[in-house]
Amino acid sequence: MRCLKCKGTAQIELRQHHAAYCRDHFLDFVRSQVQRSIERLKMCDAADTVMVAVSGGKDSLSLWDLLHGLGYRTSGLHIQLGIGDYSRESREKTAAFAQERELPLTVVSVEEEYGASIPVLARAVRREPCSACGLSKRYIMNRAALEAGATVLATGHNLDDEVATLYGNVMHWQTGYLARQAPVLPATHPGLVKKVKPLHLLTEREMASYALLRGIDYIVEECPHAQGAKSLLYKDALNLVEAQSPGTKQQFYQGFLERLRPLLKDGDGAQLRECERCGQVTTGAVCSFCSLWDRARLVRQPVP
Repeated sequence: MRCLKCKGTAQIELRQHHAAYCRDHFLDFVRSQVQRSIERLKMCDAADTVMVAVSGGKDSLSLWDLLHGLGYRTSGLHIQLGIGDYSRESREKTAAFAQERELPLTVVSVEEEYGASIPVLARAVRREPCSACGLSKRYIMNRAALEAGATVLATGHNLDDEVATLYGNVMHWQTGYLARQAPVLPATHPGLVKKVKPLHLLTEREMASYALLRGIDYIVEECPHAQGAKSLLYKDALNLVEAQSPGTKQQFYQGFLERLRPLLKDGDGAQLRECERCGQVTTGAVCSFCSLWDRARLVRQPVP
């Protein structure tokens, strides 16, 4: 294979784009894709302070590397979930990345801040760990970004993540979730931070290649609680289709964003308000996060 740009030996083939690239031109391709998404969708600009949610995995660390390299003002947020060796290694990888580049990093420990790790919380309220984890991360990310004075919160969701979520929501016709699935979620309340997904058009394979070529040391293992998750099943099914028809995932996702999502109504008209307990934005008197921890306190002691 020859590089599309320089005609030298290609290292990465992108069948969905009918292209192949050498190392340097592949890295240029990824950077241009991210910058194009940021500019086209007005995700952020030079005046913004961007907090990047970093798990220690390839996508989030690569995103932080990309945004920093493109000249945006960034800081990192790592949420310590308390999932044994997986969480310890994740924190080590994230801290080493930030230290090597002299970038500011905020670490929030769920156990230290709220009284229990995610596995303990999930058992206490009899919910799947991924459910309790997702709710907790969304809450903590928004709160930490507000407290840090960030104007934008960036997450490392890639095309495979977005398409698997879209597929699951379509399979079950979750119209509320479909209406809220977008690469940019504006801040519709002073208590909400604008949320963006600059990697939404780049595949998991492309991000793994980027991390490898950039020498980014990331945690390879999946979260142990992810085993058996429906999202992984959806990814496997979509990969089978993609292998036979390259570009299908991007067509499916972009078709949704351009044709279906504009027709969906986000929300049921409920007014946003501040939670009576914590002051974060919710539609009810008490937010879902506080309600979750209230349940944990009732069934498991001691949880402060």
